[in-house]
Amino acid sequence: MAKPDFWKNTHGSEPPKQALEADSKAQSGVLYPPLRGIVQLANSDTLRPAVAVPRFRNSSFTKKRYYDLKSYWRNLFGCNVHKLPIDAGFTCPNRDGRVAYGGCIYCDGRGSKLRQRGKLPTVAEQIQSGKKFYKPHASKFIAYFQTFTNTYAPVEKLRVLYDEALNQEDIIGLSIGTRPDCLEPETIVLLEEYAKKYHIWLELGLQSIHDKTLRLINRGHNFQQFLYALKLCAGRGINLCVHIIIGLPGESDEDILKTAKTLADLPINGIKIHSLLALEGTALGEMYKNESIKLMTKEKYISLVADILEILPPTMVVQRLTADGYRDIFLAPNWAMNKLEVLNAINRELERRDSHQGISYQE
Repeated sequence: MAKPDFWKNTHGSEPPKQALEADSKAQSGVLYPPLRGIVQLANSDTLRPAVAVPRFRNSSFTKKRYYDLKSYWRNLFGCNVHKLPIDAGFTCPNRDGRVAYGGCIYCDGRGSKLRQRGKLPTVAEQIQSGKKFYKPHASKFIAYFQTFTNTYAPVEKLRVLYDEALNQEDIIGLSIGTRPDCLEPETIVLLEEYAKKYHIWLELGLQSIHDKTLRLINRGHNFQQFLYALKLCAGRGINLCVHIIIGLPGESDEDILKTAKTLADLPINGIKIHSLLALEGTALGEMYKNESIKLMTKEKYISLVADILEILPPTMVVQRLTADGYRDIFLAPNWAMNKLEVLNAINRELERRDSHQGISYQE
């Protein structure tokens, strides 16, 4: 069975000479081979958008059968990079009444632990705290605007918040979680401006391509709005990551795989795959307690994730393969509490199949 380069190099064989030379160049500050979206300029912290979308090189630091985010950043920057989560005080348009009330049916409306404690620290304070925690494990950092919809504000406010993050030492870029219906043209222009100097990811919460599902979970947008957002971002040097959820009420295996196949054919750089969690205080949690829905078994989830990985392009960066909620409000499924075991089980399933990410992908 033919395997892509990243697969061969993670399972005991010697990396090819070209890859070893690339690693050496990366460490010495020479221009690193271009990857999706961004490359680093020689002897500089400045980043620029790549002209083409070349195939990635593998890192020899992982034995995973998919292209994980740690390997992607290691290949790109030649060092360990870590995300620092930030709660900048945003809300969502399906919470405040702009498009709906109550938020997504599975979402805990309390926000981050920082928000639950009271007044939020500044962006700079959150970054400094995060760096102290993660510094032993990484030398560069991405400021991750994570909580709720992080483009849901006037562009002037966004610029102040993003600039505050980028001005911190060792911050080399941003990852911004948002919705496809909260991307004003001036916001996209701002991100394009940043992408000329920094490593920029825009994380779009989609969850499913099926409008019936989006209505059921109270997203407040449809799939066409997502496609329009992709069109607006195209060609601007912005890396795009899409979030999906496996096990949403009413969706069959065929529905889930159709979402994956559709995304595989779109100009997307990364994906986050979440398991559906029932949490206390959410509409979905009530549905679970009333026994009006059943959550997916661990075995079914692992099998479907493996199916999805086989469909996705081998160049798509896999940023997440499961979900974990706050333990104080966690209801089910119990297997999702052990995140590491779920990840290991997914890799074991791919090993059992003698398979890997992209094996069934057709350009």
